[in-house]
Amino acid sequence: MIKIVIADDHRLVREAWRLLLNRDKRLSVIAVCENGYRVVEACRVLQPDIVLMDINMEPMNGIDATRTIREFSDEVRIIGISVHTDFSYVNALMQAGANGYVTKNSSGEEMVHAIMEVMQGQSYFCKEISEVMGEAVVRK
Repeated sequence: MIKIVIADDHRLVREAWRLLLNRDKRLSVIAVCENGYRVVEACRVLQPDIVLMDINMEPMNGIDATRTIREFSDEVRIIGISVHTDFSYVNALMQAGANGYVTKNSSGEEMVHAIMEVMQGQSYFCKEISEVMGEAVVRK
């Protein structure tokens, strides 16, 4: 059973992800958090396998929360989730220690696929982000 913590500042998003992911028998959402401080504490206490990390949260955002989690755990796998497709957001989150990035335009099926890939030690980027990253490389 893959233990998951969801971090997003929107209640409806947290509840929807929990319902969606708990339908898969391989997954168990063990906590939902509304900001970066709460997700850091949940990771310290619960030691999840996966964190689904929104970037834009207050008072601590997902990038800072990811960086803080990395200070005490290399085991927790973090997948950034955001509406942002700009390469600067992807890069900042990956530099902070995330293992993947999925946009909120992605399907539930893709989210489950991302979780499975990251659990196997792979980095994962949804198609939309892969295209943005490819464009960023071409521009350099």
